[in-house]
Amino acid sequence: MPGTSIIQAHADYSGAIEVFRAGGVIAYPTETFYGLCVDPFNETAVEALYNLKGRPLSSPIPLIIGDAGMLGGVASVITPLAHKLIQKFWPGPLTLVLKAAPTLPPGLTAGTGTIGVRLSGSAHARRLSVMLSSPITSTSANPSCKPPATRPGEVLSFFDGSIRMLIDGGALKGGKGSTIVDATGEAPVIIREGEIPSSLIID
Repeated sequence: MPGTSIIQAHADYSGAIEVFRAGGVIAYPTETFYGLCVDPFNETAVEALYNLKGRPLSSPIPLIIGDAGMLGGVASVITPLAHKLIQKFWPGPLTLVLKAAPTLPPGLTAGTGTIGVRLSGSAHARRLSVMLSSPITSTSANPSCKPPATRPGEVLSFFDGSIRMLIDGGALKGGKGSTIVDATGEAPVIIREGEIPSSLIID
């Protein structure tokens, strides 16, 4: 089995386009952990991502967008609450759960009809999405039974040869991950408190 191709975070990402279009998996740095990217509109690639991680099919996979203009392609309704939180916390570690666009594969949303999405605070993650002209999956780069990877070596220890490309952003800070908020209604519902304290969301 061929090894994983490694490029530096400040290098040219154009080689990722072929991997992405072929349904391959790319590991990349976010502001906290390494994530795994596939084409979220490619059902086969999404299924392969679940298998790679050993992730339960009942767990939806969130997305990262490269710019706010991509949001309308993955969410069918952007509520006033979502607009308010976007203005306050994006780009940053806030994942908003919104009504999913009907074009998203049901496997990605685990049949919930909603999708988690954020504009990452990581310039590398945003640049990858922009280079691919697409939202990207943002599940953490680890088997479901292992802690999220904060170093390139950890990613390779899990997936060397099973993923096509690794964007090496060095050691990441880790932490709590993104705060996840259901913003489908009029009031925020905290699903997971992460880097942004719940008190700042509810305020």
